[in-house]
Order: sequence, then structure tokens, then C-alpha cells
Amino acid sequence: MKNILITGGAGFIGSHLADALLAEGNRVVVYDNLSLGRLSNLDEAMKNQNFSFIKGDIMDRQDFFKVFEENNFDVVFHMAANSDIAKSHKDPDVDFNNTLSTTYNVLLAMKEYNITEIVFASTSAIYGEAEIAVNEDFGPLFPISHYGASKLASEAYISSFCENYGFKAWITRFPNVVGERATHGAIYDFINKLRKNPAELEVLGNGEQVKPYLYVKDLVEAILLVWKSTNDKINYFNLGVESRTKVKEIAQMVIEEMGLNAKIKYTGGERGWVGDVPRFSYCLDKIHRLGWKAKVSSNEAVRKSIRYILERDLCSL
Repeated sequence: MKNILITGGAGFIGSHLADALLAEGNRVVVYDNLSLGRLSNLDEAMKNQNFSFIKGDIMDRQDFFKVFEENNFDVVFHMAANSDIAKSHKDPDVDFNNTLSTTYNVLLAMKEYNITEIVFASTSAIYGEAEIAVNEDFGPLFPISHYGASKLASEAYISSFCENYGFKAWITRFPNVVGERATHGAIYDFINKLRKNPAELEVLGNGEQVKPYLYVKDLVEAILLVWKSTNDKINYFNLGVESRTKVKEIAQMVIEEMGLNAKIKYTGGERGWVGDVPRFSYCLDKIHRLGWKAKVSSNEAVRKSIRYILERDLCSL
């Protein structure tokens, strides 16, 4: 049994991770300020005697460090971050504070209390606008969003702490993730737009933007496999799905699942917003060599997420 801290563990991905780690018999502490996370995401975890939740802000060092003082953690899964790229375009402080600075405070707390293992949720956004299917050693890296820049800078700080203080790190870089408990993104936007106007759906860009959409439970499975199966000082992996989905396909699936006959109106241009990467493809050979492949295709993952959102809303009426 491991004693594990998950920062951002009440969020979309973090809560699924908490469920999986508890199912394996670990003791899990979730630390979350609930700015994006929801307590309802932890309903199942709350039933487990090995689970505890602490509401707090990583940027409040005094309170955050106290959690380390009171718990003898074996490993930190650092999931806390801003996950809304468009939001940080309007306010660059969002990613500097909630993505990079939170990582730095996590590393400082680990150093102070001699915790040397960190599993970090990174992103495909660090690669910027690559014209090829990128592998883990692709470079140079020039992110085009503040989110990608802050994740890349976080990776750099993790690397320096590994070298200076004997840390070991597992860095997982993943693309768009969809599924149960998601809180925002194109699917949510499309559903909300169609509720306001069932006759027409406005789609940002030309609809040809194409990316892999990874099912959240496949992602969690891959993160845990990387953590358990690799033992270098810094272990870094692309996690993704081999198929991809176009934005116009997502729009059509939402219209179908809502039982509408809406017309799609494109605003034009190759990207939806500043910082949006219109086309992205991963090379997944490295994670495949560990024996893992996503079970759910990109299109299937999108449709699962649409149905979950619609069913949950029906149940709440």
C-alpha cells in the first residue's frame, strides 16, 4: 500500500485517478481548491476508509506544506492546473499561477519533506504546431499557448529538481481527454449553444481541426502503467489514441445525440481561437512498447462523453 497525494484530485482526470488508486488498496489524500473540481466527483472515493479530502490552495504555502508535515507521502500525483486554454489567452496570469507556480510549490514541499517521487500530468500542447506525428524526443519545443508554455516550464523545473535533489519523475503528455466528469470543452460548448438555439450550431474555425480524443479511463490506466513499469530518473511518455476526430464530426455527433436537425455554421479560419493547435498527431510507439494501447477510439470516446453529459442533465431535472 502506498500513501499518495493527488493535487487537483477532485477534477475530471484526478478523480478517476483517485478511484483507480483506491481500488488497488492505496491510501489517497486529495488536495483541491474546487475551482474546477467538484466534490460530487469523489462520491465513490468518500466511501473508502483509505481516502481523505482536504480543501485548500497550493499557492498558500503554509497550509499546503502542513499537509506534507502531517502525512508521510510516498508519491505525489500532480494533476492540479488550469485546463482552459482559451481562458488563459484572456488572462495570462491564470496559467502562470495555476499551472507553473503550483508545480513549483509542489516541488518545494516535496523537497522540504523528503518526498522524492512525482507523477506529472503534462500535455501535447508543449509540442506547439508540429507538422509531423511527434515522438517524445521531438524538438525544438515552441508552445503556442500559455497553457503549453507553463506545462513545458513545469517539466523543466521537475527535471532540475530530479538532478539537484534526487527526485524521480514520471511525466505523461496527453491530448484532449473526454469522458465522464468532464467539465468544459467543445462538447459542452456545442450542447450549450444548441440549447439556446436548436436550429443552428456555430462552430469556431472551419471544422477541419483534427485531434486525438482520449477516453479518461484509458488515460488513467496508461498513467498507472508508466508509473509502475519504468524506473529511470525521468520517465516521459506520450499517452494517446491512434485515431483522431474532426471538430465538424464532434458537432454532428452532438446534433445527432440531441435528436436535432440543426444547421452547422462555421466562423471560418483554420483554428478556433488563439493558441488552438488545428491539427495534431502523436507517435505512440514508446507507450505501445510497454504493452498498452487505448481500448476506446477517438470517436467512441467523444460519443461516450456526449451521452454522459446529456444523461446527467436529464437525471438532474
